[in-house]
Amino acid sequence: MSVLELNVQSCCHKSAVGLVVSVKVIPRASCNEVVGCLDGVLRVRLTAAPVEGQANKLLIELLCKHLNSKNACARIKKSDIRIIKGGKSKNKLVEITGINSIS
Repeated sequence: MSVLELNVQSCCHKSAVGLVVSVKVIPRASCNEVVGCLDGVLRVRLTAAPVEGQANKLLIELLCKHLNSKNACARIKKSDIRIIKGGKSKNKLVEITGINSIS
């Protein structure tokens, strides 16, 4: 096991339209936070329950907020982030369009 990193870049892979991020969601947490990367997977804690897409919606909002605080030059909208795999799983692939890297 590697050490937990706050560098989101190590969890990203380039795609044809932007970046793909491997994410592990921890639902029903005490707070919403991007924990960091562990073994190439971004760990995200969410207060929402995995019911009727609530956790997925909150994941997109949190990633948007987190990435906009890290990427001052590129403004990312919620519509630029979509879950491409794992919509009903804790392990997800999230695609972020319009950017090539995260600072």
